[in-house]
Amino acid sequence: MDPARPDTSTPAERSAPELSPAASESVLRFDVHQRLQHALMALSFTVLVLTGWPLSAHGVGASHHLVKAFGGLHQCGVWHRVAAVVLMVAAVYHLAYLASLLVRGRLRLRMLPRPRDLVHLFQNLAFFMGLRRARPAFDKYSYFEKFDYWAVFWGMVIMAGSGLVRWFPEATVKRFPVWVYEVSYYAHADEAILAALAIFVWHFYNVHLRPSVFPMSRVFLTGRLTLAELKEEHRAEYDELMASRAAAGRATGETPSSHEERKS
Repeated sequence: MDPARPDTSTPAERSAPELSPAASESVLRFDVHQRLQHALMALSFTVLVLTGWPLSAHGVGASHHLVKAFGGLHQCGVWHRVAAVVLMVAAVYHLAYLASLLVRGRLRLRMLPRPRDLVHLFQNLAFFMGLRRARPAFDKYSYFEKFDYWAVFWGMVIMAGSGLVRWFPEATVKRFPVWVYEVSYYAHADEAILAALAIFVWHFYNVHLRPSVFPMSRVFLTGRLTLAELKEEHRAEYDELMASRAAAGRATGETPSSHEERKS
C-alpha cells in the first residue's frame, strides 16, 4: 500500500474474501439467446452505419467507395433497409426473451439504474485521478454497461420510428403534417451520428480497448468470464458468488478452499 495515498476503500471492500480462484474456472455471464441478440444487433448496426453514411452524404469523398462497394445508391438503400429490419427483429427478440424470463419468474431487474451507480461513477473518477486505491466493486452490470443498454432502447425508438417515416413518406404525409417527415429526416441523421460515436468510441473502449481487457473481451463470443476476470471487473458479484459457495460449503461440511482445490 502506498502510505502517501489515502485509503478510500469501504469496509466491505477491505473485508471481502481474498480467494485464489482456479484460472480455468469460468462462470456464465450471457446465455446463447443474449449472445445471438447481440450478434444480430452488432451486425445489423454495422451495416446500417456503412450504408447510412453514403446515403446521407453520397457527395462526400469516402462515400463514393462505400456506394461502389454496395453496388450503387439503390443497392445501398436496399442493404440499409434489410439491416434495419434485422435490427428491429433483434429488438423484438430481446423483448420476447425478457417476457419469457418474467413468466418463468427468472427476470432480475439488475439493469435498472440505482443511486449506487452514481456513487460508483464518482468512485471510478476518483480512481482514475489516483484518489482511490481500488476500482468500485461493480455488481453484475456497471453504470457504463447500463448506459449502453438504455441508450440502445432510446436509440431504437428514435431510429426505428424516424426510419419508418422516411421509408414510407407518402403514407406519412397522408396521416400526419408535413413537418413530421421533416423532423424525422433530421432526427434520423443526427441520432445515427450520436449512436455511431457512442458505439465506436464509448462502447468499444469500455469493452475492448481498456488496458484490463485489451485487445478484446471474448465474453460476447463465449458468454463466460473466468473467476479472476469476474473478481476484477465485477467484484460485488464475485463476492456474492463466493459467499453463496461458502454458505453451501458450510451446509455440506466442505470448506471454500477445498471447493477451489477440487475445481482446479
